[in-house]
Amino acid sequence: MTESTRIVVRKFGGPDVLELETVDLAPPAAGEIQVRNTAIGLNFLDCYQRSGLYPMSLPFVPGNEAAGIVEKVGEGVTAFKPGDRVVSKTPPGAYATLRNLPERNLAHIPNGVSDDVAAAIYLKGLTAFYLLKLTFPVGPGHTIVVSAAAGGVGQILTQWGRSLGAKVIGIAGGPAKCARVRESGCEIVIDSLSDDIVTKVREATGGKGADVVYDSVGKDTFESSLDCLKPRGLMVSFGNSTGPVAVPNLGILASKGSLFVTRPTLAHYFPDAASERAAARELFDAYLVGTFKIRVGQEFALSDVQSAHQAIESRATSGATIIRP
Repeated sequence: MTESTRIVVRKFGGPDVLELETVDLAPPAAGEIQVRNTAIGLNFLDCYQRSGLYPMSLPFVPGNEAAGIVEKVGEGVTAFKPGDRVVSKTPPGAYATLRNLPERNLAHIPNGVSDDVAAAIYLKGLTAFYLLKLTFPVGPGHTIVVSAAAGGVGQILTQWGRSLGAKVIGIAGGPAKCARVRESGCEIVIDSLSDDIVTKVREATGGKGADVVYDSVGKDTFESSLDCLKPRGLMVSFGNSTGPVAVPNLGILASKGSLFVTRPTLAHYFPDAASERAAARELFDAYLVGTFKIRVGQEFALSDVQSAHQAIESRATSGATIIRP
């Protein structure tokens, strides 16, 4: 047995339900890999699962993204060996110093990518990849709107979208966050705290509206995001930071321009190891050639993870957040 320190959730609720504990971790079973985490990525998904918005079986260890070093491999593992640097996403369990994972859930970290960067971009970057290339294949001539553009996924979406030839309109809250979005190369930046978002998008598109809106905010922005679209445009609702979206009357899509709406999840785009690792290679290649940069805006100790959740839920974070095991 090897000792592991981890966070456990025994009941749904606010950040205060995140409890620190120490357990003995068994050796990896057949097909499993034991990884010592070096950096853990923070995501809104962690908060949704902790609160019960996304139901989980209790108790559970939260955390959906981490980088680390392979310590041991179980019987039958062929793609990894002790000492390899690896990154993982779901299933939850990343809030730990040491954990056992199925081989299918890991990918190698290439040379030139630090553990912190891997933990900051893996889940977020795979999300940006499928949003830009699979949900709506973005290319020259398209106009895209990105909500929460100063956040972890937003940083990648705005930069990668621009590299694909699209006009990118980024939305962020407050002068400081807007300045960071501009620094990342976003052509048009809208301050959600002081600007009328729909008016600004219409002005930027000559009254036509955008081809696609990527909205991770949810309930508070759903209808205004629809109003930013051109006729037959696509609304991609991929997050719920202000609560889940309810659409009581589908007629709203007809009245606003015969619009399309999708609520995608990563699991349906990468259903197996082959598809995920192929996307991971594209993601890391894009980072290495400078398609996008990632800014780690803040870091918290694993023992202070309650503060990390409070910060992201109050929208006090900017860029990616690392939790240090």
